[in-house]
Amino acid sequence: MIIAVIGQNECSQELSQLAEAVGAEIAKRRHTLVCGGMGGVMEAACRGAKKAGGVTIGILPGKNKDHANAYIDYPVVTAMSHARNAIIVRTGDAVIAVGGRYGTLSEIGLAKSIDRPVYGLKTWDIEGIVPVDTPAQALDLIEKHIEKS
Repeated sequence: MIIAVIGQNECSQELSQLAEAVGAEIAKRRHTLVCGGMGGVMEAACRGAKKAGGVTIGILPGKNKDHANAYIDYPVVTAMSHARNAIIVRTGDAVIAVGGRYGTLSEIGLAKSIDRPVYGLKTWDIEGIVPVDTPAQALDLIEKHIEKS
């Protein structure tokens, strides 16, 4: 399974630690992580996944794969800026939002428009996001949802 992790490019230490725990949980369960490939939440989630032996994919906004964070295994260059958000949520079987600003909100909207489940940790409080308290709870719900599909 591929899990999309979305969140802001610059984040607090608290959100960074939470995102790293999300990435680690994804990897421990032998899933692949896809994200926007840049800093902040994305980098922290990838760091957590790599520490736990996981695989990461970065869907990059620019024209240069060298702009990916250091924890990306497979950089995908799009030269699409924020339009890449559609690729991120389409690639993931489910989405976990950690924190987030308007870019994250756009990804949430795109995910919901194609019926991707979205689970949220300290993110937007809007209809369609399943709030969770821990990374493990998010993955438990994702795995249960995918089994039913």
